[in-house]
Amino acid sequence: MNTYNPYMSLPGITTEELAVLHQATSSLTDSQKQSFYMIYSSKRKSPQDILLYTLIGFVLVAGVQRFMVGQTVMGLLYLFTGGFCLIGTIVDLINHQSIANEHNQKMAYESFNIAKMGL
Repeated sequence: MNTYNPYMSLPGITTEELAVLHQATSSLTDSQKQSFYMIYSSKRKSPQDILLYTLIGFVLVAGVQRFMVGQTVMGLLYLFTGGFCLIGTIVDLINHQSIANEHNQKMAYESFNIAKMGL
C-alpha cells in the first residue's frame, strides 16, 4: 500500500483542501494524478502568501491580494477606494484562509479537467 501523499508537501495545506483534492483525484489514473499534481501545484496559492500580499496591500497598494487570486474587478475596487477605506483590507486579513481555499478549489477543478483531458 502506497502511503506517500504528494499533497502534504504543499505549503500551508489544510485538511479541508486535502479532502477536496482526494475527492477530486479519486477517479483519475496514476498518470493523470501526477499530471493533476503538477498542474495544481503551479496554480495553487498558499494562505501565507495571501496573508503576505494582504499586508502589503494594507501598507502600500490595496487590492494586491485580489489581483493575485484572479479577482481583477475586486482588485480594482480595492485599488481605487483604498481597500474600501481599509475596512475591506482588514476583513481580508482576517479571512485570508477562506480566500486561499476558494481560489484553490477553483484551481483544483481546472486542474482536474486539464488532467482528465490528458493535455
